[in-house]
Amino acid sequence: MSIKQMFFDRFPRAREAVKMGFHLFHEEKQAPRPSHGRIIFHMEDAETGEVLEHWEKDNIITLDAGIHSARLFKDPTEPQHGIYMLAVGTGATGALLSPDAPDEKQRRLNNEIARKTFSSTTFRDSSGVAVAYPTNIVDYSCTFGQGEAVGPLNEMGLIAPISSNAAIQNLNPQAYPAYDPTLDITPYDVQINYLTFSVISKPSTAILTITWRLTH
Repeated sequence: MSIKQMFFDRFPRAREAVKMGFHLFHEEKQAPRPSHGRIIFHMEDAETGEVLEHWEKDNIITLDAGIHSARLFKDPTEPQHGIYMLAVGTGATGALLSPDAPDEKQRRLNNEIARKTFSSTTFRDSSGVAVAYPTNIVDYSCTFGQGEAVGPLNEMGLIAPISSNAAIQNLNPQAYPAYDPTLDITPYDVQINYLTFSVISKPSTAILTITWRLTH
């Protein structure tokens, strides 16, 4: 075997090496950024202003959120609502102080007790500063006042509802862990995000403000 032949047997040709390198570079550049949500939970006494609870926590985007987004991309007039309300409930499964982790197959709260439209929606830049132009970061804020959402809360979610009336629920009949991707979700409220957390009792004298920050 000649030295020239040994060289080409042991080392890839330059054209092949360039092709491999370009392929890896192209995949890295095209890798999508995953969407995610982060919740800021703040509860205080209505009379004294004393902070009763404050924390931040990440959550998951549901599988139905992808279906809902695809519907809006196809036809911006159907469904009628995008993310429009925030719902809270008392039905997280597992231990009170350590509930089961949220799952992307969750289609509704296990036991919803209240929902409400947002008090504000705000675009933010990558530094978290509020801006007047569209970005890929949006804050959805909702406030439950005295006498609202009273109970041992341990679950919540952003909702794209059928009705703009918060008193009307059109809950998906499929309860977790069941998830049938062929089920037509158009007659039902769509849960976009889901979060479980250690039980927090909201008294009737407290004001609860929840800000849900979505990054796409």
